[in-house]
Amino acid sequence: MKISVLGCGRWGSFLAWYSARIGHDVTLWGRPTSAHMTALISQRRNEFLSLPPSIRLTVDLQSAVDADVIIISIGAQQLRPFLNELKPFGLTGKKFVLCMKGLESGTGKRLSTVFNEVLGADNQVAVWVGPGHVQDFIAGIPNCMVIASDDAALTQALVDIFKSPLIRFYYGRDLIGIEIGAAAKNVVGLAAGMLDGLNYSSLKGALMARGTAELSRLVEALGGDRMTVYGLSHLGDYEATLFSAHSNNRRFGEDFVRGKPFDKLAEGVETVKALLNLSERVGVELPICTTVDNIIHHKKNPRGELEQLFLRTTKVE
Repeated sequence: MKISVLGCGRWGSFLAWYSARIGHDVTLWGRPTSAHMTALISQRRNEFLSLPPSIRLTVDLQSAVDADVIIISIGAQQLRPFLNELKPFGLTGKKFVLCMKGLESGTGKRLSTVFNEVLGADNQVAVWVGPGHVQDFIAGIPNCMVIASDDAALTQALVDIFKSPLIRFYYGRDLIGIEIGAAAKNVVGLAAGMLDGLNYSSLKGALMARGTAELSRLVEALGGDRMTVYGLSHLGDYEATLFSAHSNNRRFGEDFVRGKPFDKLAEGVETVKALLNLSERVGVELPICTTVDNIIHHKKNPRGELEQLFLRTTKVE
């Protein structure tokens, strides 16, 4: 299959590497102004991996979209403007995969919803989420992930295209729950990092219990299956997000409460705003999200906010 990966950061470069590894004809696109792309063109490697010679590198977006499957792996908040760049190319009938986790900050909309609003329903869109870090995959450590869409035939086709001994895929049927869960786990990851930074790591058990409970209520209120958050897109991704040294969201939270700079993308920082937008809209309380938002965006005292979160009045689940 001809696979194009749009986005050349950590995850995008891995997806190109992985797609080539399982035998596909791969093109990796990045902007000409991208430091990541400049390094890949000159060295064919980054801090995580080396690209095989078979992968075509390009900064020409129009040529990059000439593919059977187009994977998009960019920052969630950049999706809408990027899709508007793709719109003039007339991509009717293409298969798209969104390999990104987040919600649109200003609207609270899921990324598949943003996709359909910009490019329309004539294109097929799925999401690819779940646990796993580039560093582990490159080392040959296998994991399980999820591909989901509103079209069972599309989900089946994409699983067949991308499955391998390195990644076992599950079929996702609840797109609402999977997208919300995948986005929200990054916010829980921020909270976990804050606990690490305050030497309160023993509270991560309580954080995991509370995180799944409050997100299950939100998913149900939005029309999804509340049990979806207990699968790979949310709870199943907690180990990689709440505990791993490779987790950008956990690391951001830890460094933030310690007053240290962190210059990598942590999607949860913007996602928390979108979740609170949804929370207000459907009337579901999200205490963890509120706490994280208070600490990051309203500069409230981290220790006081987290202690208040875990000492709040007991409620029936």
